[in-house]
Amino acid sequence: MTIYELRTYTLKSAKAAETYRAIWIKHIESLKAFGITTHGVFSVPSDPTKVVALVAYPEESDPVQVGGHYMASDLFKADMAGFDFSTFASVETTLLAPETFSPLQ
Repeated sequence: MTIYELRTYTLKSAKAAETYRAIWIKHIESLKAFGITTHGVFSVPSDPTKVVALVAYPEESDPVQVGGHYMASDLFKADMAGFDFSTFASVETTLLAPETFSPLQ
């Protein structure tokens, strides 16, 4: 079963969030090298300091392990080059498992 992850990044300013959203263009490609698929990157109209991403991990993988390998990789480091990590206020992750529904009897 594919595991999805909702990642919510809160940055310290709307400008930092805008900069980080632009970095996601790079992340979409570099995540593919780890089998991670990006299903969307979103702004939050009611809170311009937030960036939300929905990703999916390879079947039968451990999202924590795969994500850790990605964040330790040269690809991730290259994506984030020049970005000031201190502009992150918080990062929240929520693992999501798709529901399967059978037809109503």
